[in-house]
Amino acid sequence: MIIQVATVGWVLLLAQVEGQPGEESAVQKLRDTPEQDPSPEPPSPPAPAQAPSPAQPPVPAQASAQAPAVTDLKGLLVPEEPQPALRYDEPVLCVRLPPTQQVPSGQYRMQCDPETHRCLVAPAYELDSSGEETRRPLLRTSFCDRSEPALGAQVQEGYRFVPAVAESPPGWYRDGQGRVMQFNFDLHRRFYMGGAWSPLMRQGEEARTDRFRVDFGIQTEFPTGQEEQRLHRLAFLESELYPGEENLDITLIRYDFNVERKVPLFRITTFFGKPRRFDVGLNLGFWSEAIHQEIIEREDSELSLLTWLALHGTLDLWHSEDLVSFVRLRAGAGLERDRTNALNTVVPTVALEGDLTLDVNGFHHLIFGVEAEKVLLAEEVTGRPLRPERLKARVGYELILLAINDQPLSLVADGRGGWRNDMAGVSPKWEWSANAGLRVSLWAPARRSAPMASAR
Repeated sequence: MIIQVATVGWVLLLAQVEGQPGEESAVQKLRDTPEQDPSPEPPSPPAPAQAPSPAQPPVPAQASAQAPAVTDLKGLLVPEEPQPALRYDEPVLCVRLPPTQQVPSGQYRMQCDPETHRCLVAPAYELDSSGEETRRPLLRTSFCDRSEPALGAQVQEGYRFVPAVAESPPGWYRDGQGRVMQFNFDLHRRFYMGGAWSPLMRQGEEARTDRFRVDFGIQTEFPTGQEEQRLHRLAFLESELYPGEENLDITLIRYDFNVERKVPLFRITTFFGKPRRFDVGLNLGFWSEAIHQEIIEREDSELSLLTWLALHGTLDLWHSEDLVSFVRLRAGAGLERDRTNALNTVVPTVALEGDLTLDVNGFHHLIFGVEAEKVLLAEEVTGRPLRPERLKARVGYELILLAINDQPLSLVADGRGGWRNDMAGVSPKWEWSANAGLRVSLWAPARRSAPMASAR
């Protein structure tokens, strides 16, 4: 009864709001409706699903088809001759591909070119002599992205997968087994040590053929400059020793730089006919050394000279584009201590010198120099002139023969000549020395201009 009363009230309210006629008939109809059990009837079971008619197309399980998984790598590889190599200066992916007998781990380094639809794939581990994978990871590789690429999509797009050699940095080469080796060396950045046979011949005397020389030192260089390019050179503890003799030559530190100036020092204009301008540049640099100890033993006399500091200006007559090779004039003076005669002197110096790297990989190295010195402000010493003089000449050649653990071993040959009259009691004579030996260079990284062997 409560349900019927509530229903009648709802119908009257709805009729007033909507203003619909037949309000009494609706009420009368509800009154004539017999009273029913308020408990709800249980819901009827759902009708069974009917199969679609033959004319209706079936609905696909997925809106878009997925790329097929790559399960057979051997069928995808397209070898090329000569075998290409990944580039060190381009992005590399670290991927896992289906394993093969040669590469059971399935780990590769991959580099793809979307323009040519070509992917280079190289094993991520070194191979043995039979071409099978070892557990030695590749050395000197670039950074690789380890996110999984859509290989199936690349297969669908028609990419060719080419077996390749992994990338290597500039100045390094990687062989077919993935082993990396250095083929480019900078002999201006190294710690070197070596030995040489060094016979000495003096004018009017019998040649001494039992002399040997030991040398070592540290050299480095670095470029700077935006407005003008400069190359700075540093050398530490450059030493030459002669076992069994007092002769030695040691320099604690040497520094110099040369420069390529973009703004000309002089602008010369001529007015014969059409005005013409000629730019003249002077590439002036600087050279210095500190704590240079030299001991010279001749006959029964010995001379010990210590240069506290020498400052020179330089003028490049020629230099290479990277400033590494040069021919230049050098002039300046140094403060010298004659330890044998207890004298402090000033020594002006003039020199012509050159340092040439003859090939792009740094295997051939040529140096030469001619130098003249005059000792000033010295007190008189019995048996020698008041203002002694010294002349020196040198030419040397260094050739890299091979490398041991990527450390180059060089053949060194040089010839030297000299004349001096600053040794009391020793008659001035020309003397000559020929040197031939071996030198090992530690560190010796690739040159800054080294090419990439992987650019194939």
